[in-house]
Amino acid sequence: MTPLADDESGSILPLMAGYLALALAVLLVCVNGIDLLVAQRRIDALADAAALAASDGFEIIPVPSGVALELDPQIAREQAAEVLRVSPGSAWLVDVQLAGPTTARATVSDLWEPKLLGVIVPRGVVLTAVGTSRASLAG
Repeated sequence: MTPLADDESGSILPLMAGYLALALAVLLVCVNGIDLLVAQRRIDALADAAALAASDGFEIIPVPSGVALELDPQIAREQAAEVLRVSPGSAWLVDVQLAGPTTARATVSDLWEPKLLGVIVPRGVVLTAVGTSRASLAG
């Protein structure tokens, strides 16, 4: 056996530190990515709830064949805003559109901030969702 020319004890330490830093960065990106996905799902649900509330802002009007529904834009907007007012979080109502006499479409936005170390992932991502609901008479 020939003795080693250089002492290589501890030479694996920088490699291990590099792999540990890489693993930590991947873990942080994954945690923030899952949090972003959950936040988007929450905004989707809020948009659906706001649209459902907006579609309840109808008036029953008489027509020659019986009665029909007609959405009031002001009532629809107020009811959609009320859903967001009582919901937890900081989401805001962007717009409520009436697509026809019985269909309401609510657009909701929220600002997502990373939960863990925003150095690796972008800060302040605006999430937007659109929910649609239609009012109808049963029977």
